[in-house]
This record gives sequence, C-alpha cells and structure tokens, in this order.
Amino acid sequence: MGQDTLIRNVLIPTAQILAVVLILPLLIAYLQLVERKVLGFMQARLAPRRVGWHGLLQPIADAVKLLIKEDVIPEKSDRFLFTLAPIATVIPALAALAVIPFAGAPFTVFGYEVKPFITDVNVALLYLLAISSLGIYGIILGGWASNSKYSLLGALRSSAQMISYEVPLGFAIIGVMMLAGSASMVDIVEAQRKAGVWYVVPQLVGFFCYFIAAIAETNRVPFDLPEAEAELVAGFHTEYSGMKFAFFFLAEYTNMIVVSCIATILFFGGWLRPLPNVESLWWLQNGWLILLPLTLGGFAGWLFGQRTGRGLPPMIAGGGIGAAAGAILAMSDLGGLASLSLPAVSGAFWFFFKVSLFLFMYIWFRGTYPRYRYDQLMALGWKWLIPLSVANVIVTGLAIVVKGAVQGRG
Repeated sequence: MGQDTLIRNVLIPTAQILAVVLILPLLIAYLQLVERKVLGFMQARLAPRRVGWHGLLQPIADAVKLLIKEDVIPEKSDRFLFTLAPIATVIPALAALAVIPFAGAPFTVFGYEVKPFITDVNVALLYLLAISSLGIYGIILGGWASNSKYSLLGALRSSAQMISYEVPLGFAIIGVMMLAGSASMVDIVEAQRKAGVWYVVPQLVGFFCYFIAAIAETNRVPFDLPEAEAELVAGFHTEYSGMKFAFFFLAEYTNMIVVSCIATILFFGGWLRPLPNVESLWWLQNGWLILLPLTLGGFAGWLFGQRTGRGLPPMIAGGGIGAAAGAILAMSDLGGLASLSLPAVSGAFWFFFKVSLFLFMYIWFRGTYPRYRYDQLMALGWKWLIPLSVANVIVTGLAIVVKGAVQGRG
C-alpha cells in the first residue's frame, strides 16, 4: 500500500472519526450552555455566569464534576446491563453521523482531498432509520437493569413513544425519497438544486410530520414523558450518575443534532444557499461574510445593553448595522475576501447555519410549551400524524404519476 493510498483510505477516515468522537462532546457541552442562556433569557432570569467570563467555562466545570462524581450502582441491579446501557445508547447516535454530508464539495488539506462526510452510501436514509432505532435498546436496558420502578416506567414510556412516532417519521422521509428518486443524502440535495426549490415547499405536510415526530423521538419538550421530573424523578436514568449519566446526556443531544441535520438535508437544501438557481443572489454564496459582522455587531450591542441596562434595542441595532456592513462586503467583495468562500466553505456555512436554527427551535420549544399528558401524546401520534403522513405519501405518489403523464403527452 502506497503512502498516498494509506493517507486517503486509512488516516483521513480515522481522523474524521476521531474528530466526531472527540470534538462533538465539546460542542454539545457548549450547546447545553447556549440552551441554558436562552432559557434564562426567555424566563427573565440569570443563566450560569459565575464560572469564567459570563459563564463560558461552565461546560468545563460540569465535565470535571461528572468525571470525579461517584459512580453509584444500585445494590440489586444487573451490574453488567446497567453498565452496558449507556454505551448501547450513545454508539448508535454517534454512528448515525457517519453518513451525513455537511458540504457539497471536498476540502483540500495539505494537498489531500477531504470529503465532507465519513462515507456516502446510496441507502443512507435506510441506514439512518435502522441505526437510530437501536438506541432505544440502551434505554430499555437501563430502565430494566436499574431495578427501579421509576426507571422501568420511563423505559416503557420511551419504547412506546418510539414505536408510535417512528412510523410517521419514516413516512415523511418516504415522501422525499419519492421526489428525489434516491435514498442518498447527496443525491437528495442535488435533486433540490435541479428542481430549483427546497423540498419543504412540495413536502410541507411531510416536514411537519417529520419535525413533530423527531422531537418525540429525541424525548424533548413537550414530549419528554420518559423522563418527566414531576412523575418519574428522572425516568430511565434516575439511578445513573457520573459518566454513565453523561453518556445518556451525550446521546440525547447527538440525536438532536442528527435529526436536525436530516431535516436540513431532506427539506431545506442541505448546503445549498437560498434560491440557488437565482443568479442575482450570487452574493449569498458569501453568507459567512454577512453573519460574522452581524454576530460581532449584535454582541457589541449586547455588551452595551448590559452596561447601560437598556436590554434588547442596542443588540438589535448593533446586529442590524453589522448585517448591513456584511451585505455590502459580500456584494462588493472588498479586499477579495469572498475568494475565501470556496464551495466547501460556503456549503458548510449554510448547512451549519440551518442546523443551528433547528437546534434553536428545540430550545425555544422547551421554554415555551408545557408537557403533554401521555394519552395526548399517543393520540397525536396514532390519530393524527400517522394518517397525515400516509396521506402525504399517497398524494405525493399521485402527483408524480400525474406529472409523468402530462409530460408524456407533451
């Protein structure tokens, strides 16, 4: 095996896997800090701000706490399954990231081509549906092995919830596969580029079914019944502490990222900029040149508002000024900065920007909606989402047949 072959086929994929395993936990730790900050703002209270400047080191402190915390195993629990359960939950969540592409073109690093995914398979959606279904086994094992009635009830709720919402989620994905004619993530994004429209337009009902089912699949508010504090203490992970609890925590937030990535690719064009076929909007390809000044201006305005007690207006004004300056920069290409917007960089920017909006919606829902009752949760899944998603598949099939017949006559 030559040196180039070794680097391309072994070292680069290994580095990509290590990046997912090592960097993702850090990103999730700061995603949780963002969640706490946003919830604090929504609820008009102070978020964590004592560890580091404005609480920026709080995730590090939480990680150290989990590492040194005593690992308690209940006396009458099944020790082997109790230890296996968190691992069986987090591995499928991490494995799902292997087939998710985040850009449409490869990066060039030290002269070597690095693809924006670990692997691209032509049945990526089927792989994701299969691998994501395995995570429930870890939750069931953890609930049963804990020898706790609260944990067992939480595990039973989680399994029933997954069975109920996996069906409409799958039907919502089928509608997109029918339009694209492929189960490959790359092909689906390319089909949206050729069509000149994101699939959220023809598949609006499918997107609604997918997003509601995805929230339920990840056990997030308002569908967090498997770990309802008022009823089950902490649900299936009541008896877990230390790093075992951290694994459940990591799996939950990884699943949030995975379903957000899938929604971005299936319904919102993946790494494509808005209206990719409209040539007059070419400057949106340099989207990061707009977002960076907007962020800096908004942050400066927020600092000013914190010091003067004026709240939101300075942050909005600072963000608006920054966005205007960024738009001018992107359209005029001052200093040749837009040349840095290589296809891979631009695609990655738009992809992660869209994913961030979905993650914000998760946080927004948590701070806004009350928890459903269990009978309401089941009724929503079986009486509404499943019939709606099936009808969406039927209508999509009829539309494809009618379109083919009309084109055939023409």
